[in-house]
Amino acid sequence: MLFDVKNVYKKENLEASETYNKSTIEIKEILKEINETNDEEKNKYYDLLKKTAEFILKMIKYETQINNEYFLSKNFEDLKKENLELFHDILPENYESSYVNPTYCVKVFGEKIGQLMSYFCYTFRYYIDFAFKHKIFKIAEYNELFIDVYKYIKNNSIKYETLNEIITRLVRRLRIRDNTFRLMEVFDPQYRFYNEIVMSDDLTDLRYLFKTGKYISENEIKLAAFISKYPQEKLRMLAKAVVKAYFRGFERDGKDITKKSAVELIYPVGMEDLIREVINELESNNLQVIISNVKTKDPNRQSEFDHKFDRALYLNNKIKEQDLKSYTGGLENNKVIIKEQSGVIQFISFGEEPFSPINKEESLKLSEEQTKIFQAFYSEINQIHSQYQPRAETSFSIISFPSPDIGDNFEEIFDKIVEINMLDSDKYEKMQQIMIDALDQADHVLIKGKAENKTDLRIQLQKLANPEKETNFANSGANVNIPAGEIFTSPQLKGTNGVLHVDKSYLSSLLYENLTITFKEGYIADYSCSNFDTEEENKKYIEQNLLFPHKTLPIGEFAIGTNTLAYVVSREYNILPVLPVLISEKTAPHFAIGDTCFQMREDVKVYNRFTKKEIVACDNEKSILRKTDRKDEAYTFKHNDIVLPFQDIDFITAVTSDGTKINIIQNGKFSLKGIEELNIPLIEYEKKIASSQVK
Repeated sequence: MLFDVKNVYKKENLEASETYNKSTIEIKEILKEINETNDEEKNKYYDLLKKTAEFILKMIKYETQINNEYFLSKNFEDLKKENLELFHDILPENYESSYVNPTYCVKVFGEKIGQLMSYFCYTFRYYIDFAFKHKIFKIAEYNELFIDVYKYIKNNSIKYETLNEIITRLVRRLRIRDNTFRLMEVFDPQYRFYNEIVMSDDLTDLRYLFKTGKYISENEIKLAAFISKYPQEKLRMLAKAVVKAYFRGFERDGKDITKKSAVELIYPVGMEDLIREVINELESNNLQVIISNVKTKDPNRQSEFDHKFDRALYLNNKIKEQDLKSYTGGLENNKVIIKEQSGVIQFISFGEEPFSPINKEESLKLSEEQTKIFQAFYSEINQIHSQYQPRAETSFSIISFPSPDIGDNFEEIFDKIVEINMLDSDKYEKMQQIMIDALDQADHVLIKGKAENKTDLRIQLQKLANPEKETNFANSGANVNIPAGEIFTSPQLKGTNGVLHVDKSYLSSLLYENLTITFKEGYIADYSCSNFDTEEENKKYIEQNLLFPHKTLPIGEFAIGTNTLAYVVSREYNILPVLPVLISEKTAPHFAIGDTCFQMREDVKVYNRFTKKEIVACDNEKSILRKTDRKDEAYTFKHNDIVLPFQDIDFITAVTSDGTKINIIQNGKFSLKGIEELNIPLIEYEKKIASSQVK
C-alpha cells in the first residue's frame, strides 16, 4: 500500500478545516482590500503584506493540487519553472530588494521594525513544507497570524512591542504537538514521505525531483542524470560498503545493533538510485529505514546566515523553559520508536564554492544575556535527548561524494572519490597501528608548520597507567566515517599549548581565511582570521559561528589522517578547499575544538582490535566534570575538525618522558619504518608536478 502523507495529519487537518477555510477566504478579501487602499503612511506595510498574501494563496492553491498525478501531468520544464518561483524572493538575483533581506527591510521600515518584518516574511517560507506535506493545520495557524498582523497594522498606530508579540506568538506557545510530529518525522519508520519517492518512483523520469518540496537547481538535476546512468553493480557495491561500515562502527565500539530495528537516513537529492540500493541492503540486514530529510543546494546561503539569530526577537528564560518542556513532551510521546533507532547514516555532497558571508549590521544578534540563555538551552536539550537516545547505544556513518558544482571534471572526480571510499580499510589500519605503537611511548607531541604556516603546538598526551594493556589512540578504518583512515586521541588539556594556523578552513559551510587559534592549557585563549577588514569583525565572525554559544572551547581531539591518496586527489584537482571535513580529516593531521570523539560514551570500554588494548583516552578535564556537581559544564556539544595540510607541516614529533624524539612526519612525509607505502601517492604526485614544470 502506497504511503499517503495526508493520512498522517488527517485528525489535525480535520479539526483545523473550519479555521483553514475561513482564514483563506479572509486573506483573499484582505488582498483585495490592500489593492484598493492608498494610505501614504502605511503603504509600505501594505506592499509587504500584499506580497506575503499572494505567496500564501499561491501555496494554498498548490497544496490542493499536489499529488502523484499532478507531477505526471506536467512536463519537466514546467515543474522546474514552478520550483524556481517557490524560492523567488530569496534567490540571489532577487534578494537585494526582497523583504526577507534584513538590509532591505531595515532600509524601508527602520531598524527594529525592519528586523521584525524581515523575520515575519522569512517565517512564511514554511508554507512550502506545509503544502508539500499537506499540513493544513499549520497553514491555518499561520493564516490566522497573518490576519492578526494585518488587522493590527490597519487599525493601530504601530508599536514595536505589540507587533513583536503578535508576530512571534506561535514560537512563544508551548506546542508539544509540534515537537511530537517533528520527532515522529525523524524516528518513525512508518513515516515514508521521502522513502516513497525513492522506492516507488520511476527514477529515470527526473520529474520525481520536484516532489521533495526542496529547491532544485541544475546541480541536483545533473547529479540525478549522472547517478541514473551509473553502473548498477557499482551502486550496489557502494551500498554494501556503506552498510558494512555502519555495522563495523557498532563492532568497534562494543555496541549491540541487534537490539535496534531502525536507522535514520539523510542524503542529497539526486542520489536516489544509490539510496534505493542502500535501503535494500539495510532492510536485508533487518533494519527499517526512515529518510528524515533530504538536502539540496541552498538557494541563498546569505539569507540563511542573515536569519541565524532571529530568536533574538523573543528568547528569554521563560521561552527557554517552555521549549525544553515542549521538546521533552515530544520525546516522551515518541520514546518507543526512538528507543528502536540505531543511529544515522548520512550522505553528504561537496563541491560548492566556499562561502564567506557578509556580516550585516541589520541582522539580528543575541544580547549577552540571551547568549547565556541559549548556551544553557543548547546544553540541556542535548542532555535531555541523550536520555531518550543514549550515545552509548547508537552509532552513525557518514560518506561524501562530489556534486556537479565541483566543475567540469565532476564525473572524473566522482570516480576518484568512489575509489577512495572503497579503499582497503585493513591495510590502512595495520600501518596506522605502527604509528600508534610509537605515539603510545610519548609524553607529548610537537607540531610545527613550515614556510608561511605559523603552527607551533605542543599536544599533551594522557598518562598510560598500564602501557601493556592500554593505548591512547583509536585506530580508525572505514567504519563510522568513510573513507579510511586515521588515528585519534583526546589530548590532556593541561600542558596543551601553542598556535594552530591554517591558510583556509571550510567549517560548517563557512570559509575561514588565515584561521589562527592560540591554545592555553587546552582551551582557546585567542583567535583571528582575515575574512574581513577589521580585527573586530573577524573575531566576531569566529565567535558567532565557530565558538557560539560558548566564549571558548577546549581541544577535543588530536588526529593524524593517513589517506594520502585522498590528499593527492584533492591537490591534483584543486578541490582541497571544498572537501568536506569527512574526507579532509583523513588526508592530514587535524585538531578538533569542542568535545572529544567519545562524547557521552566515555564509560563504554573500547578496545583496539589488533592489540586488544583498551583505549583509555576517552575523557579530558572538561568531560570528566560529568562526575562532579558541575556536570552541566562537561560538554560543549560542538566538534569542529581543523585540518593542517601535509604541505604546511615541517614536522610532527613524539617526545617521550626522557626527552627521546620519535619523528612521525618530517617535511610532509611519514617517517616511521613500515608505513612507507603511505608516502607513495605523495612522492608520485611530486614527481608529476616536477615533470610538468620541466616540460
